[in-house]
This record gives sequence, structure tokens and C-alpha cells, in this order.
Amino acid sequence: MIKAGIVGGGGYTAGELIRILLNHPEVELTSVMSNSQVGKVLSETHSDLIGETDLRFSDKFDPDVDVVFLCRGHGKSQPFLEQHNIGDDTAVIDLSRDFRMEDGSHNFTYGLPELQREKIKATKRIANPGCFATAMQLCLLPLAKANLIKDEIHINGITGSTGAGQSKLDTTHFSWRNNNISVYKAFNHQHLTEVNQSIGMLQGKFDKHINFIPMRGDFTRGIFISLYTETDKSEEELISLFKGYYANHPFTHVSDENIAIKQVVNTNKAILHVEKHNGKVFVTSIIDNLLKGASGHAVQNMNLSFGLEETMGLKLKSTVF
Repeated sequence: MIKAGIVGGGGYTAGELIRILLNHPEVELTSVMSNSQVGKVLSETHSDLIGETDLRFSDKFDPDVDVVFLCRGHGKSQPFLEQHNIGDDTAVIDLSRDFRMEDGSHNFTYGLPELQREKIKATKRIANPGCFATAMQLCLLPLAKANLIKDEIHINGITGSTGAGQSKLDTTHFSWRNNNISVYKAFNHQHLTEVNQSIGMLQGKFDKHINFIPMRGDFTRGIFISLYTETDKSEEELISLFKGYYANHPFTHVSDENIAIKQVVNTNKAILHVEKHNGKVFVTSIIDNLLKGASGHAVQNMNLSFGLEETMGLKLKSTVF
């Protein structure tokens, strides 16, 4: 059994990670560290875990784990690693953005399996992608691989309130979010750096602008991306390109029908739909921001790093109705 530990166990992503790891056939969850929840049974904070475990939050890091998931938030992973001597044999999967840029300043691999699965298999240091970044990149990777991105990219994305984390904010409480929608960080979202990096890995010298308008939705879970850019390929060629690219990726699927968020909520799936309109390729994608956008994706990366079946512990069913 793989002994797993979580650092920063009080938030939404940690709660989903705990749920998955408790039911993973090859994992024993041995420690969950949280300075704010120390001493509590996990289900006191994550109420859906009642009856699942008697494990309590600790304020100490367990150095004997085989894999540690860092869920402490942006800017906190690097200081944590500097303060704790974690051996090279212990896998570290970071869910913050601290190590997502492969700029030579660290030894973490950008953990998008649909981009660099073989590199993930060969490493114990993995930087989990951002949720919006994952949904956007899956729309672009086949085009970049075929060197087909020749013009600006236009993207609209809407995300559920859980994407903002568990901390109470003016824009996440029920009275504000319900029956409401708003734009935030237009053209300047932090995940764009990841997207540019990945396109550059596949299509060298990519220098076109990505116009991204992120939006807050009046629902809790899920991301819906709609993206278009110029192309001279036919719709049939584009659909074939996308289906071919993702043929061997078990969580990413290309649908012949229009897609809707409920198809992926509570799953580690990403579903895409491809059309062509007026000389433009139009791609939509959907993921659960807490699973394929965070915790499920992290377990997928763990599976790859430890030589397990990629889908192990992640065959989850959506709640369409």
C-alpha cells in the first residue's frame, strides 16, 4: 500500500482528495495536516466523510509517507518544502501554482498527463495544473501539436463558486452568488502563463495573444470553456484531429453532441466538443474544477508516478439528474 499524507487538509480540494484516497485500492491515507483544524476528526470539517474514517487532523508532518499532497494554497508550498527535509523517494504533488512554470528554478514537472504523461511517470515531483488552465489547454493541445494555431485565441470560461476556495469572500457567499454572474481578471488571469507554456512545448515560437474572459457562475462546481480561433481545416479534419490526439487518454473524451457541465460534475472526466463556423474552429470543454481541475487530477498524477493504472480510484459517476 502507498502511504499518503496531505498538508493543508481543511479546504475544498483537500476534502475531495481525502474522499478519493480513502477509497483508493492501493493507498492508505495516514496523515492529514491542518493547523486550523488540528485535533478534529476529519468528518467534523468535511461532513460528507462521516462514517468513513476516524483519522484526525494533525499539526505535524509525517515524514514516513510515500506521497505527500500539498494543498496549502499559492505561495506556501515552496516555504514548506524549504522547512521540511523530504527525501527524493517521497513523491510530492503540489496543488498550488508555486512550481507550474518549468523555468529551471526547480525540479517539478508540469503535471498535465495529456501533454507529458511519460515525463510524469518518470518523476516524483509534480506540479498539478490549475483548473481553468486544464480546461483551456485541452481545447488547444491537438491544434498546437499539429502547428495549427496561426491567429489570436478567444476564450470565455465560467466556473463554480468552489473554484474560489473555502474562505468566505464577498463574491462567494450565497446571497451574492445566487442568480448572479460576473467577470473577473479579464485578459489577466494567472492561468494564462501555464497555457502559453504548454502551447510553446508543442508549437514552438508561439506568439499569438490569448484573450481570456473568466466569469463567476451561480453554481458550485464545474468549469465550462468556449474557445475559437481561425483555421483553414474542415470540421471533419478537426474532429478527427481531436479524437486522434485523445484516443489513448482515458479521462478526456470528444463528444459528437453538445456538452453540459452536469456530465462531468463529481468525475475526473474532461469532455470536449468541436465545430467549425465561418473559418473558425470552435471548441467547448467541461471539467469538475475540484476533480479534473484539482484533486482527481492529482491522484491521476500519483497513479502515473507510481506505475499504477491511470484510472485507479477515479472511476467516478457524474450526477446528471
